[in-house]
Amino acid sequence: MGVEGIGARVLRKEDKRFITGKGRYTDDMSVPGMKHAAFVRSPHAHARITGIDVETAKKMPGVIGVLTGAELKADGIGNLICGWMIHSKDGTPMKMGAWSPLATDTVRYVGDAVVIVVADTKGQARDAAEAVDISYEELPVVVKTAEALNEGAPQLHPEAPGNLIFDWDIGDEKATNGAFAGAAHVTKMDIVNGRLVPNAIEPRATLGVYDAGEDHYTCWTTSQNPHVARLVLSAFYNVAPENKLRVIAPDVGGGFGSKIFIYPEELICLWASKKTGVPVKWVADRTESFLADAHGRDHITHAELAFDKDNRILGLKVQTIANLGAYMSLFSSSVPTYLYATLLSGQYDIPAIHANVKAVYTNTAPVDAYRGAGRPEASYVLERIMETAARELKVSPAELRRKNFIRVFPHQTPVIMNYDAGDFDATLDAALKAADYAGFEKRRGEAAKRGKLRGIGLSCYIEACGIAPSAAVGSLGAGVGLWESAEVRVNAIGTIEILTGSHSHGQGHETTFAQLATERFGVPIDSISIVHGDTDKVQMGMGTYGSRSGAVGMSAVIKALDKVEAKAKKIAAHLLEADEADIEIKDGDVRVAGTDKSLPWFQVALAAYTAHNLPSGMEPGLKEGAFYDPSNFTFPGGCHICEVEVDPETGVTEIIQFVAADDFGKVINPMIVEGQVHGGLAQGIGQALLEGTHYDDTGQLLTASFMDYTMPRAQNLPSFDVMTTETPCPSNPLGIKGCGEAGAIGSPPAVINAITDAIRNNNLTMPATPQTVWNAIQAAK
Repeated sequence: MGVEGIGARVLRKEDKRFITGKGRYTDDMSVPGMKHAAFVRSPHAHARITGIDVETAKKMPGVIGVLTGAELKADGIGNLICGWMIHSKDGTPMKMGAWSPLATDTVRYVGDAVVIVVADTKGQARDAAEAVDISYEELPVVVKTAEALNEGAPQLHPEAPGNLIFDWDIGDEKATNGAFAGAAHVTKMDIVNGRLVPNAIEPRATLGVYDAGEDHYTCWTTSQNPHVARLVLSAFYNVAPENKLRVIAPDVGGGFGSKIFIYPEELICLWASKKTGVPVKWVADRTESFLADAHGRDHITHAELAFDKDNRILGLKVQTIANLGAYMSLFSSSVPTYLYATLLSGQYDIPAIHANVKAVYTNTAPVDAYRGAGRPEASYVLERIMETAARELKVSPAELRRKNFIRVFPHQTPVIMNYDAGDFDATLDAALKAADYAGFEKRRGEAAKRGKLRGIGLSCYIEACGIAPSAAVGSLGAGVGLWESAEVRVNAIGTIEILTGSHSHGQGHETTFAQLATERFGVPIDSISIVHGDTDKVQMGMGTYGSRSGAVGMSAVIKALDKVEAKAKKIAAHLLEADEADIEIKDGDVRVAGTDKSLPWFQVALAAYTAHNLPSGMEPGLKEGAFYDPSNFTFPGGCHICEVEVDPETGVTEIIQFVAADDFGKVINPMIVEGQVHGGLAQGIGQALLEGTHYDDTGQLLTASFMDYTMPRAQNLPSFDVMTTETPCPSNPLGIKGCGEAGAIGSPPAVINAITDAIRNNNLTMPATPQTVWNAIQAAK
């Protein structure tokens, strides 16, 4: 490891522009003739559109155009799609209801877009939007997940009778029932994982530009995967041929999964630009984000866990209803199926598992991936029921987990996943030591003398990252491959450009990807630049989500670096009159091992481009590309321990200590990894204590602003004690597992387990607000 190479705590290169206000976001983009858009959104959760009158709005000052869904359809723009096909257990395909980017006949949630207004200024567009007169015939509403399948519940889509999207199974039901038949103890729980709003710092935005002279479209957008956006916009929505569409995702202020998808606004602004003859920009306000961004989670689950007389797990049964909202978003179907149920084995050797998932429509915003995407839901189910089982069995929660750990790898679970490597004892031991778990009861007694209830909770999570290989996800219904691409360009004076199909929106790629090249060639990190987020610069890529940038994106970079290194050594061997096997590249020099013969790196690069003296038959230049398609998922895991104090008089919970011991495989930059873990912990603790989305019975969103939706503040968070152990991943060249989602996966059950331990009442739902906790304390008396 060099001072800037793999494993070094290098300061983030990109932070200079961010902290000095020099970042360039979609809302910063301005092109000649640009106008502004506002959307007219449904105020009703379910209604028929009986009339749209736009004439008054068209006459408002500054208005360029007022466009409806009927015009959109007339121009052949397609409906939004879900890109992952799921089949029910009877073999029938999922029931995908039609989602028009602008509603034409029926609106199905508050915030459903109906009309777009384009005007000279944002204020004029919004004024004109208020002047659009839409007549509605209100329809009955179903909001609650548990009520969507009830007989007589209001129906959202004719394509989905009974609001059922799919009824999906995984695992061996017969074997699982047999395991339960011989159980000495069965723990049963009903578990709710509430709905969340992602709330990235930067709201969604898009700028659509149609160039009539070139018959070409450009879309600036807040996307985590611009190449997939271009693919979907061209191949499925009929906006433009792929070669006539450029998608640019510049600096993006956070995504957390909510910016993976193609939303109505992106394709509507592109279409509206051609329709009106002007570039069209739309930037969401915060309430629009609450209403129309994809939400996360929203599961209700019944789980049962069976043990033998020695407290070893025999089997697990899970029944989940997953609320996907009013429409199926781009990857929504994969979240409660292959990203959730396949992780229900957790870190434990469970011989038999059966899970059933029913996905339903309701009159709420669409639900899709949010940080962790299915894995937090799986860990929450498993770690809550493990903690509860330990209490029922009157054994140590830590030792019950340890007794059931998987210790032989690779390990085939009953729910598809084949874990390749891990050491769960190591992360448990590290966390227990850091948390002084053995000394907890003494601290509990001291807190009791002060009138406080003290509790401690564990969570031993596992997740699947670097989602791949492409052939595997294709066989499971994915509409795209999940490889990644990279190109390494060495310029004539030795500086390096790395082009990646991954996208950075807070992960620090401009630093960590550069560390790979400085490690390989010994060049200063400032002489390496990272290019991403532009479909005209990078040919194709799959973007960033699911902690795939390291395991998949960096692996593609490594493959390209291998090719560049091989060619550079051939050139150097020729110039130095040496054997290629004796050439080494170190500290910015290319040398013959064991001699004083060497060339500076830039001279080898220059030789590649002057081409005056290259090996016979070699092409000039020093530029190589690569694609990487993983052979397996990666499996980060760890142990999180939360210690809390609860005030029994008020229900206020204070986190006294939070320890996270994680195994991410090889760590490229420890400082950036720690930052990713801190961010994930903040989001997970936010869900556990504060965040919750609430609709009333008519489908109105009651938590549509930060006045009502409580985000975590600094005062809610302790100083985190984070550490890593390392079990290298055998399925990629760097041994990386991924770290971006771990904090949000492991922390919610640890927090709730700690609070329920403190108050001696296991019936507690998230968010554990003071009122919720106080009520649980009273119920336990």
